[in-house]
Amino acid sequence: MSKVVVGLSGGVDSATTAYLLKAAGHEVVGVTVKTWAGGDSRCCELEDAREMAARMGIEYYVRNAASSFQSLVVTPFIDEYLHGRTPNPCVECNHVLKWAQLLEAAAAMGAAFVATGHYARTARLANGRYAIRRAASPRKDQSYALYKLTQEQLAHTLLPLGGYDKEEVRALAARAGLSAAQKPDSQEICFVTEGKYTDYIERETEAELPPPGNFVDEAGNVLGVHKGIAHYTVGQRKGLGLALGAPAYVTRIDAEKNEVVIGGEPSLFHTTVLCNDLNFMAVETIERGEKTRAFAKIRYNHQGAPATLEAAGDGLLAVTFDDPVRAPTPGQSAVFYDADGYIIVGGKIVSSSN
Repeated sequence: MSKVVVGLSGGVDSATTAYLLKAAGHEVVGVTVKTWAGGDSRCCELEDAREMAARMGIEYYVRNAASSFQSLVVTPFIDEYLHGRTPNPCVECNHVLKWAQLLEAAAAMGAAFVATGHYARTARLANGRYAIRRAASPRKDQSYALYKLTQEQLAHTLLPLGGYDKEEVRALAARAGLSAAQKPDSQEICFVTEGKYTDYIERETEAELPPPGNFVDEAGNVLGVHKGIAHYTVGQRKGLGLALGAPAYVTRIDAEKNEVVIGGEPSLFHTTVLCNDLNFMAVETIERGEKTRAFAKIRYNHQGAPATLEAAGDGLLAVTFDDPVRAPTPGQSAVFYDADGYIIVGGKIVSSSN
């Protein structure tokens, strides 16, 4: 059995991960990657994690990564909104911060693997590459958030909860006497603990926020004045403050012109999406001229849709959906799976068209 560093968050999923690995005979060490400075409300997470580690009889450590979190996750998050894009901070955090910190801890402790409480699976394929696979429970699947993990990171990763659903995990935790058994799930963006994300951006950045500008229709006609592009995302309907006599949606954000484009719901649907910042998993690459069928998710809670992938040059991936998809949003991640649920590749949405 191997020595495994488990990322303990103070919640039920990571605690049950540690419990399962210890029960299987591994030497388990709990590590919390602390991403906040000072003593905000999340400090209770440390106490919860420490209490559960003691309950399971495993070593426990805290790694202070607040400075790295600010520079690697929060600053890019703010920058994306300031440029009219909608980011996925959890995707970036997993890749550049959490796994990096856990693997660094593992190397220092002589551990062969790291593990987290994500609902996903990992395997080494026949071609020798490592890939994340969708969880057995589609309702809880978190593979989308892990698509940026590198081959080196995946080679040292265990995901014990991939075969369980949430109810089973809570039941396991209850039987193990873990206090987190009935703890509520954490919120999506851990660092925006109160108010709107725009309130957070205003508090956290010294940069000048984009000023008010024009709402325009798809022909360029001015419809009104918006509060600044950081307040909007593609597909948004509420909070526009426009009375147009029909449902109106944000269909596009033009950062260069400081314009928010407004249209009807049909204008949100697109067939072709371009992605960059690609990370290949199940395959090394997709060659120019090669067409690859995939099941594509364009946001975390998207049910997914069949599509064809083609290399488009300059590090871009062209995605053609069988049927138009609603509101593909620049800055959001698009993740592509094969027929067995393994991630082929993932990337960041740049643009979309019909």
